[in-house]
Amino acid sequence: MYAKLKTMVASLSVAAISLIGSQAFAADKVIFQIDGGAVPFYSPLYAGVENGFFGDQNIEIEFIYAGASDILTNIAAGNVQFGFPNGDAVIAAVANGLPVKVVHTTYQRGIGALLAKAESGIETYADLKGKTVAVTSLGSPNYLQLQVGLKKAGLSLDDVSVEIVAGGAIVQALQSDTVDAIIFSELRKYALEANGFNVSMILSNDFLPSFGNVVVTSNDILANNPDLVKRVTNAVTKSYEWVIDGNVDNALQISFDKYTPTWADQKDVLSTAFKETFVKSVWQSDLTKTNGLGSADLDAWQQNIDILVEYNVLENAPKAADFVVDPSMVGK
Repeated sequence: MYAKLKTMVASLSVAAISLIGSQAFAADKVIFQIDGGAVPFYSPLYAGVENGFFGDQNIEIEFIYAGASDILTNIAAGNVQFGFPNGDAVIAAVANGLPVKVVHTTYQRGIGALLAKAESGIETYADLKGKTVAVTSLGSPNYLQLQVGLKKAGLSLDDVSVEIVAGGAIVQALQSDTVDAIIFSELRKYALEANGFNVSMILSNDFLPSFGNVVVTSNDILANNPDLVKRVTNAVTKSYEWVIDGNVDNALQISFDKYTPTWADQKDVLSTAFKETFVKSVWQSDLTKTNGLGSADLDAWQQNIDILVEYNVLENAPKAADFVVDPSMVGK
């Protein structure tokens, strides 16, 4: 009887250990909602999955896509755990009371820019006086960038002619001399140069700090599951570090092979954009060189917020410190 009982206890112990082991190593399933659609600009994240960086953090990740405002609504409602919207959308969401937190400032700056043909002589915002400038809409970030840039140069909207041109046609408007300059993405500079145009560029971030894609989660997840947040941000950091460390073309190829095959013919332009813009000054900054990728510059965040209020984009100014968290502080 004793022998049978001993055998039963041993069997139960083995079963318990097996159960505990399976639970310990079961990956956390995470839905990560990305702004827009599947494009090569998210190749560090795709490479992170294929290289096992998320798996190393015991995370099984699923990417889905939506507009920035929908992402933030979904996070606040608990429909998804993490998102990758742009910083301006996060600020607007927090100003409207949504309980969300930035936990990784992945893009240390925005990529808005004034672009003009070099032959135009436009090298500063002061040179825009009497010129025609295109933006995508009067409610767009590039319209705000135009207003702030003009004010810094001692000018106003009355000193320029503003044209509204859809994003799909705005570069062509510059190429055809329909407009003298455009306020859009600096990444279009590389496409213009590939088409034989010499381009002058003024980065909007020089006078209007802003942020591109950032990792966001809910207040609830950050408070109740900081370990998960830490592991996700660790995986994101590792993914971007790998690309920065000489693997731009490898990451793009991963994206083309499995996630964004229709972009493969643009590899050369994308490779240049990644190396000259993203690696040099978007994913990295003086702050990240000291504190690591994803570090939060709260002063820059607050300056962005205050400008949005000054130009009536927001009615009230949330405090950056209340919703922007440095990855190093997660769980502390």
